[in-house]
Amino acid sequence: MREPLAALIRKLITPSTRFEIRKYMAWAQDILGRACFWRWEVAKFRLPKSSDYEILYVGRKTRREMAKLLISGKPQADVERGDGVEQSTSTPHRVLVSEMPSAGALYVPHYLSAIIPLGRPLEEITARYDGELRRNIRKCRPMYRMQQALTDDEIAKADREMLQPYAQARHGDYAKQFDTNDLFRIAKTVGRLDLIMQGDEVVACHFGCVITRAGKRYWSTLRFGYPESVFTDAKRLREVNSITTFMALEWAIEHGFDYYDIGQCLARPDDGLLKWKRRRGGDVDTLGNQAYMFVRLPKTGVAKFLWEFPLFAVEGKNLTLHLGLPDGLSDEEVVNRYREMVFGGLFKIYLYCAKNPGELLLENLRDRYAHFQSPPIVEKIPSN
Repeated sequence: MREPLAALIRKLITPSTRFEIRKYMAWAQDILGRACFWRWEVAKFRLPKSSDYEILYVGRKTRREMAKLLISGKPQADVERGDGVEQSTSTPHRVLVSEMPSAGALYVPHYLSAIIPLGRPLEEITARYDGELRRNIRKCRPMYRMQQALTDDEIAKADREMLQPYAQARHGDYAKQFDTNDLFRIAKTVGRLDLIMQGDEVVACHFGCVITRAGKRYWSTLRFGYPESVFTDAKRLREVNSITTFMALEWAIEHGFDYYDIGQCLARPDDGLLKWKRRRGGDVDTLGNQAYMFVRLPKTGVAKFLWEFPLFAVEGKNLTLHLGLPDGLSDEEVVNRYREMVFGGLFKIYLYCAKNPGELLLENLRDRYAHFQSPPIVEKIPSN
């Protein structure tokens, strides 16, 4: 009874509407979770890179590690108050990170997706890759092929031997494994699980699904998986990882999708995985993400804080980037720091300045965005 009813609902409701319903339900679930105030805590911790800043966290205990990840990127490396580690005697600048909005706080997403606009030749997309990546793809691509996993045994084996072990190896205790029932359901309905073959050897798998938003179709990567023999060999993993992503891109173009979503990663401008996806043409997007935290910047030392810990934030439906320009830095240092933080999909860049930036520096920043169809607005904000 449930399956025919679900099929009827899918037939009556458009894919775009279903996406919005799922998005609203995820938002409502997140709000209900925040409303459990008895699960909240007030905690303080120092950031590992700079003892000048103290984080005051107000929210659920289960989200504290995410707060540390969003700010510092290293949840286990933080110095907690009262743990016996020597603290700075100077008065710290306080940053409020909360699950509840407060005046002037930034609306910071937990995760972002990297979206490649399609509807153009593959050669045009790869033209933006660096030369070494293009050469490696041309050299290695003929050695690989893609084969869809169709049987329950094939899907279960891929989950058991690639998806789960790779997630555990990458994220350890923070790994979020895909529910096996959802894996089977998606692989047989709105998505597929593909095995990546090198000769007769299975070296990877790609698990993806179709998402339709505002009438546009996205081929969305949900998970990559690799066997232990691949993910324990750094050199081989780099090659197989690049080819697997490239083959998913090829498949999306061949099947007429409007966008290819390389998948979610932590919403940190200096996150290594996000940079990796940016180099493959991915534009940042909040696609499907309904989890946020509110970050209120310190009253003093904002430029230095955002220099060390830059942040994405959402304004309405737009994505913004918040960067710091503290005193005592050369233009060359600033350019080198922000070289890898050039993202498509931004509406505005806020540059918090402890000193007035030189026109040459601002021109360099604008030039890096000049090739985008809609370059972001750069707004300077004086910072004490």
